[in-house]
Formats: sequence, C-alpha cells, structure tokens
Amino acid sequence: MRAIIVGASHAGAQLCASLRQEGWDGEILVIGDEPTLPYHRPPLSKTYLAGKSSLDELLIRPSDFYSKKDIAFRHARVASIDREARSLTLSDGEKVSYDKLALCLGARPRTLSLTGTELEGVHYLRDAADIEAIRGGVEGARHVVIIGAGYIGLEAAASLRKLGIGVTVLESADRVLQRVTAPEVSAFYTRVHREEGVDIRTGIEISAIEGEDKVRGVRLADGELIEADLVIIGIGIVPNTELAEAAGLAVDDGIIIDDHALTDDPDIVAAGDCTSHFMPRYERRLRLESVPSAGEQAKVAAATLCGKDKSVTALPWFWSDQYELKLQIAGLNEGYDSVVLRGDPESGRSFTCFYFKGDELIAADCVNRPQEFMFSRRVIGDRIPVDPNQLADPENAINELLKAALASKT
Repeated sequence: MRAIIVGASHAGAQLCASLRQEGWDGEILVIGDEPTLPYHRPPLSKTYLAGKSSLDELLIRPSDFYSKKDIAFRHARVASIDREARSLTLSDGEKVSYDKLALCLGARPRTLSLTGTELEGVHYLRDAADIEAIRGGVEGARHVVIIGAGYIGLEAAASLRKLGIGVTVLESADRVLQRVTAPEVSAFYTRVHREEGVDIRTGIEISAIEGEDKVRGVRLADGELIEADLVIIGIGIVPNTELAEAAGLAVDDGIIIDDHALTDDPDIVAAGDCTSHFMPRYERRLRLESVPSAGEQAKVAAATLCGKDKSVTALPWFWSDQYELKLQIAGLNEGYDSVVLRGDPESGRSFTCFYFKGDELIAADCVNRPQEFMFSRRVIGDRIPVDPNQLADPENAINELLKAALASKT
C-alpha cells in the first residue's frame, strides 16, 4: 500500500508523521515543489527576513525523523491526477501510482495587476525562495515600499525597521487589517508602526511600479512617486486548487472536505490552506489560512486514511508577531456587532479586543495578553456565557471571571 502526499507544507509534514502514528505501515511518499524539507512558514516574514534564523532552524522536523519513520521525499511537481487509474503524472511525464492520496497543496500569493511588477527588486512574500531574494535586495537598501497592510505586510515592515531600513506601507482600504480586525485594533497597529518609524498610508490608489530594469519607486494615482530600492507585495493568497479541480474534485474557494478531511473521492483527503470545510459554529463553509487548523486537518486526514473515525472540531486560532507584540487571535469575528476592550489600545502596547455577537463572545484579539487568549479559547470553544461589563474592568482577574462563568453555566 502506498500513500502519496502532494505538498511538503505544514499540513503535509503533519500528515506524513500522523500516518505513522495512526498505524500506516505501507509506503509514504511526500512530493513537494520546493527543494527542501517542510519548514515553518510564519517566521519567514519575521526572524528569517531579519536574518535571525536559518532555514535549517525553521525545519518542522529534522531529516533523520523522516528516515527513521521510513518517509520518502521527492522534489517534483504533479501535473495531473488520474483518479480512475489512481496515478499521478509528474511534470516530466513520469507516472506514479497511489493507493491513498492526500492533497496538501497550500496557497500562492495573490498577484497585483500593475505595470512594473516584473521589474528586478519587486517581490512577493510566500516561501523561502522569496525571502532569500528579498534578503539579497535588502543589503544596501535605504527604503522599501510594502503594498498591502495585512499581517504579512505589517510583519515584514516590523522586520525591516529592526534592520534600520526606511519603510512605507501602502494600503488601498481605509485602514490596516480592515478585513480581519475591528477599527480599534487597526488604529492600535497604525499607531505602533508609526511610532516605530513606518510611513503608513491608507486609502491609496497605485498607478504603476516604475523603473528601467530595476525598480525605482511606486507611482501613486495622484502623481506622487515614492522612491524605493525594493518593493514587497502582500495582498493576500489564492488556494492552489487547480490540480484537484482538473481531476474533477469539488472545489469552492478551496478543495471541499467533510468533517473527516475527505474529498468527494473516498481515496483522497485534503488539508491546509487549500481546503474549504463547513463549520457548524459559523454556519457556512470556510477556508482557514491558519497553521493550527492545517495541523488539525492533517491529523484527521491521516486517521481517515487509516480507517479511523476522527473529526475536525477545533476552534480556529491565529497569531502574528510584530516588534515586541504577540497578537493571539481566538475564533472568527465575522458577524460581530459589538466589541469590549480590556486595556487601552490608544496608549501602551497590551490590550484585548473581545468581539460579541449579541450576548455571545465569538472572538478575541489579544495583544501581549496570553492569559486572556487562553480564557477566550475556552469561553468561545465551549460557548460559556460571560458578562461583557465584567470583562472590560481590568480589576476583575481573568481566572476569577472564568470560574464565575463556569459556575453560572452549571
């Protein structure tokens, strides 16, 4: 029996390890399109960009782990899947058969339709090769323009400022992190980045990236040219679903999986950023760009391939590191109608923004507040009623609030 995992991603790394843990004693082959073992991607825009870690230090597991578990890796690109023949065709024409297949295809950067994106010195930020190219351009650079004020863009800005490089962040929306946070959290990060010397501009329209062979700057719609030695584009990601779609698998903003990480083919599972999964808690299908979610889906997918009954149930959570700030996010804030602040986001660098839908806590953004993050995961995950007014008062110890909430539930 041979299990093939396509994609040496976070999900792929977890899935091959979990297969052995779940008792798969057949062959395991991981096919990845990068010439390296699976590595942690979140540090790429942080410690790796800042030159504080090497790629070897970012490996999810050392090479001897895979050799001891008899897990093989192959650097190749899969061109197509023949579900009827249970085989893959690689880009060089070779065919490889499988008994069970796992798709951990990840995602790629959303591209910017703009003149000048092909110039030397213009980069997207997704994998180690992207960061290597950026690091090479950073040497001797005086100013960098980042297009996009999502988490990736802001993390890159923080890393570059630590290197002493001038940074301008351009965002088309009215505020940073507009798609994912409340205005109070956006204002907090705008303040912090400006205090650190970043020129943040929102509501900006860009007309072109200019230069001869190498980038010279970014031209705004109002005619201003912002000079740049380097331009980084971070405007979101697109799930890699083309391979699955061409094979006839159901796709809807991601490869559709059920609670067991199974696609509509009984021999094919999928996990990670490339998947779309119905979550009853949020009453709709969601694609999560989250390392913890990818890991959980991979564990469930491995159990499914081994004939065991496990389900995807964990509450989504995320994080972002910028400067000395550790943002931990519990739940999804979609549909919130009010927020409660614990701490002051207008001064200092530690607070929590709790998101409520009616009387229910549905999400929390916790900045340098690990205890409140753990509290939020418990309350949101178990749907424990909590008093918003009690949360807002910092004099009320968070562990006592949890005790009171648990007592009221029983």
